[in-house]
Amino acid sequence: MARLTVLGSAAAVSDLAHDNTHLLLQGDRGTTILIDCGSNPLPKLVRMGLSAEDLTALILTHFHPDHVSGLMILLMQLWLMGRRSPLPIYGLHHCLQRVEITMQAAMWDTWPDFFEVQLVRLPEREDVLVLDCTEFRITSWPAAHYIPTIALRVEIKPAAHVLSYSADTAPTPIIERMARGADLLIHEAAGETPGHSSAAQAGQTAARAGAKRLVLIHYDVRRTPEELAAEARTTFDGPVEVAQDGDVYEI
Repeated sequence: MARLTVLGSAAAVSDLAHDNTHLLLQGDRGTTILIDCGSNPLPKLVRMGLSAEDLTALILTHFHPDHVSGLMILLMQLWLMGRRSPLPIYGLHHCLQRVEITMQAAMWDTWPDFFEVQLVRLPEREDVLVLDCTEFRITSWPAAHYIPTIALRVEIKPAAHVLSYSADTAPTPIIERMARGADLLIHEAAGETPGHSSAAQAGQTAARAGAKRLVLIHYDVRRTPEELAAEARTTFDGPVEVAQDGDVYEI
């Protein structure tokens, strides 16, 4: 059974109880994938019993600070903790080009014995294979955000279940197709503004996609979970939850 841990649940403005949205996907056979890196996740990973070598991949949905600002310190700390195995980082060219510029500014080429970072550029189209391993098959789908952004569909092979993650997006039929029949849809609820979705719109997407369960994430932390869930239930009849930092979802 796969596990998805919420390392952060807030939209761009965080608080003491809610870090910026990033997630950790783990399988039973050692696959450990970090999704986004809006703040330094390493202390949380260490608290979960993971070492510098345990992270097998990183997927970046887009290059906004609340999704990538922790990357520089993460890579440095993994290096200082002794990581030696390569780390693949998946994302769109728009994102990874800026990652390279950022890391060049940090002069990562001068870090002695720095492990290999493999930047894997994904085309911006529907149903693009990101990675396929014994535990997961992950595809990327274009979201409707301010800048090029990808949503993710994760097929959990041992359980034959599907997890879908909207990333930052306004409502769009592409996200509905990405989430078709998902056992668990993790959908942003930052508000009905350009490039984002409200809780009601997230519910509507879940209903149209035929998702079985909806979890709201990337929301305004000034709103209560009860308020957000109630709004989503106006458009979605299935189970609705509001993610909190530290929550674990087994799929």
